[in-house]
Order: sequence, then structure tokens, then C-alpha cells
Amino acid sequence: MTSTREGAFADATGEWADEGRSGRPATGVPLPTPPVDAELARELLDGLDEAVLTTNGAGLVGLANAMAGELLPDVVVGTDLARSPLAAAVATGADEFEGEHLGRRLRGVRRALGGNRSAWYVRDVTDEHARAEELLAERRRTRFLARSGRELGLALERDQALRAVATLPVPYLADLALVVHLPPTPTEYRPHWVRHAADDTAPASGAVEWDVVAAVPGLVEALDGEPTDPRRWPGTGREGFDPLLPAGFGPPATLLVSPMPGAGRTAGALVLLRRSERAGFDRRDVELVREFAARAGAALTTAQLHDEQSHLARVLQNSLLPPKLPTVAGMSLAGGYRAAGDSLRIGGDFYDVLPTDGGALFAVGDVCGKGVGAAVLTGRVRQSLQTLRLVEQQPRELLRLLDQALLDIPDASRRGQLTTLLLGALRPGPEGELRVRIAGGGHPAPLVIRADGTVTAVRVGGMPVGALPGARFTATDLLLSPGELLFTRTDGVAEARGGPHGTEIFGERRLRRALAAGAGLSPAALVDRVLREVDTWCAGHRHDDIAMLAIGPTGD
Repeated sequence: MTSTREGAFADATGEWADEGRSGRPATGVPLPTPPVDAELARELLDGLDEAVLTTNGAGLVGLANAMAGELLPDVVVGTDLARSPLAAAVATGADEFEGEHLGRRLRGVRRALGGNRSAWYVRDVTDEHARAEELLAERRRTRFLARSGRELGLALERDQALRAVATLPVPYLADLALVVHLPPTPTEYRPHWVRHAADDTAPASGAVEWDVVAAVPGLVEALDGEPTDPRRWPGTGREGFDPLLPAGFGPPATLLVSPMPGAGRTAGALVLLRRSERAGFDRRDVELVREFAARAGAALTTAQLHDEQSHLARVLQNSLLPPKLPTVAGMSLAGGYRAAGDSLRIGGDFYDVLPTDGGALFAVGDVCGKGVGAAVLTGRVRQSLQTLRLVEQQPRELLRLLDQALLDIPDASRRGQLTTLLLGALRPGPEGELRVRIAGGGHPAPLVIRADGTVTAVRVGGMPVGALPGARFTATDLLLSPGELLFTRTDGVAEARGGPHGTEIFGERRLRRALAAGAGLSPAALVDRVLREVDTWCAGHRHDDIAMLAIGPTGD
């Protein structure tokens, strides 16, 4: 060992001693206490897994261990650090630095020594940095899938789901996303698309011919359910692709096409494009896109099923909503209806008026249950009444025929469902009065509102319809003079819950007070009054189905 080398170690030993006799450097290696053998100091430095070098007051390197020669080969003892990755930190007086050097990620920290001298400790953190970057990337992928799952789960309609699939991947996965799909019930067998680019404010949509689809590499295969690998964009221009690319979007560098699997068939294909200034799709990108496409396909399938069910519900709703009441000479009629469901406005309560020779038949009923199941049975009851009234128009006999018809239905799903019903025959009298015969099938008693505000219940009784063989039904007659009204309703009116705490029922007493206060009103005005009071009472709370029908003579 030359004297120069020994001097360097002695110098280094002196610098360490300035830290304190029991101090430790940043690496955690115990500091020797001088005097120390120079060869031993050298062995201690060379045994470290990080680069250690010192600089004097002039900024020249006084010591560099073996790891410094490996990590910083351009650092030479006796020269400054101008050509090393530490140059910027030295120039700015920073105590830390991190950067790339010769394919490695280096991180260093400076410690001040006595006499305006410094010691730098530099570590190779390439693997540590790679692990940290991979962890961050995995977290970003997880957040993307979580956000995508939430938004796709909220897309109940197919068009809404298609827009979500097109917008979610941009810009995280690509600069442009294109969803190509076939309409569920196409009027023309052409592919449709939804597109979203990073510069777009909203998704665009349209339809193209099959030759344009065939020009996109891998798209036809993806629509058949076959995955493809990332590939370069064919050619350098936009020839043949203009219907699919927005104006101003330059030719992409890479594209990735993924099928979106559905239930029994492919729901569509997802095309992702990246511009040339962006890196291509690596293995992890492909895996993430495949996972997203699978979730997108499931969301589209669910949304399609929801659309079909909504369509069926609308058809059912239009056929089962209470009809517009007919105009019948000598009588005034008005009905009101509220369904229990928030979106499907059909249920088990109904009313109907059917004109007859010289008068009319009316029905107010309540099928046990609510929603679609109750609505189906409601439809059967109403259709049966429409048919049976052609052969029988006396209310009690008509109830018997309807009861037998419902019991004869070979439908296990109907068993256990009850229908309460009021049937009435209306016939105007010669003095402007209205003669009413009512038969009851276990339904709440109708109420008569006299001109003086008196409210009287009409007891008709009877058993529910379609429940038990041999059911008994009763009938009664009454006379309505001008100014008097007959009010019929289902039990949803009295049982509507609301009030200050949202749990108290509207009740029969509150209903009678509302009717008494409406004495002298027309049937339409009375129904509107009762509906307003029930709505106010419920104040947005859920309630059972509600149906009501008000009838009075016109006095003609």
C-alpha cells in the first residue's frame, strides 16, 4: 500500500472521529475510534453494500470504497464530482439525491463532517424501486377495477352501460376506446359502435358497414369471442377507418381488441388505441383489459336483461292501468289510483266500469299482494269480468261465476292468493236518482256521503273471491239522490302509513272526515281531495296499492 492510499484512510478515519467516538454512519456500521489500522479501515469500507466516498473542503474526492467503484465508476479519487450523478446535488447544496445512472436507480444521502468536509452514502435501489413501482401500479389497477365495477353496476340500461364501457378505459388504459356491438333487436344487421377519446366531452355513437369492421385487425375475431394480442396499427394513415376515428385523431401506434363475453354469446368487442407517444400494451395491461372486458360484457348482459324486463313491464303496465272511465247517461263517475311500487306503476288494486243496457256495472277489487304477480291476477279478474258480464249482470250471480272461474284456473302460482271485490249494478231512476245493487266479496264496505255531510257505511259482507270452494256472497240495494255520492275504495287508503313519525295509519276515521268535508263535491273533486290528503299524509313514505271509485247521479 502506497503512502498516498494510507493517508487517505487516515484522513477518513479522522473525519469519522469528528462525528463522535461512539457515533455511527448512515449505514449503521460502528465507527472505529482512532487510531485504527488503515488496512482494517479499508476492509470495513469495502465490506459495505453501499458506496461511500468523502470530499474535502475543495470538493475533491478523498476516499471511495469498492462499492463506489462499482456504482459510480466515473468518480475518481482526487477529482471533483462534476461528472457524477451527484453533480446536481453538490451544485445546489442538497443533502439527498435519487436518479438513474448506468441502468441503475441510485439513492444517496450526504452527511457533514468536520472541516467543511462531507461523506456521501449511495445505495443501489433498483430492485426496491421496481417493487415499489409495481405495488403502486397494482394499486392503480385495483382502483380502476373497483371504480369500473361500481359504475358498471349502476348502469341498468343498455345504452348507459355502453357509454360507461367506452368512457371508463380513457385515459388510464388508452387514448381512445371503441365499443362495437350488435343491437339486441336490429332493424338492420349492421354493427353499431360507441366511442370515447381523451379529448371528447361525451361519447359518440353510430353504425358502420361490415367492411369497415373487417378492416380493423382482430375485430371480427373478437366479435366471435376470440381474444387477440396487441398489435401495431396497420399502415401510417387513416384509410378505411375514418368512420371509427374522430376528426383530428392521428393514426394510432398500437391497438388491443378484446371480446366482451355475454350470456351464451359475445356481447360485443372492446377496441383500445394508444397514440405513438405512449408505450404499447404490456402483459399486465393485456390482463387488465381482459378482466375489464369480461366485467363489461357481464354488465351489458345484465343491462340487456333489465331492458327486456322493463319493456315487458311497460307493456303489462299499459294493459293493466285503470282505464279511462266511460260516459254513462244519468251518472257521474271518477276514479283514483296509486300503485305501491316506485317505478312499476301496476299492482293488485283496480277499478272498472262496464256500460250495460240502461246502466253500468262497476267493480272495485284488491288482489292479495303487489307488484307484477298481483297485477297478473288482476288482469285475469278484469278479463273474466269483461267476458262473464255478457251472460250475467246481476252482481251476486256474477260474483259466483267469477269465483268458479278463478278456482278452475290450473295455475299453482295463484293458489293462496285472495281477491276481495265489490260488484255493483247502476241504473238511473226517473227522478234523477241512481239505483244501486251491490254484491260484496270480502271487500271494505262502501261509504255513502249524504248532502248534509253524513257518511254511512253500506254493509255487504261476503267472502273473498277465488279462495275457497262454496264461498257465499251477499248483496244489498240502495238509492242515491242528487247531491249524494257512493265512495268505494281498497284497504290501501285507510292503511296508508305516514303522519309525524311515518308509522301511523291514515285510518277509517280520518277518511270519513275527509269525505264529510267534501260533501256536495262532484265525484272527480272528491277523489282528488282524498288523494291529496293521503299523499300529504304519506309524505313520500311507501304505501300499499290504492284504488278508489266515486259514483253519483247527475240529477238529469
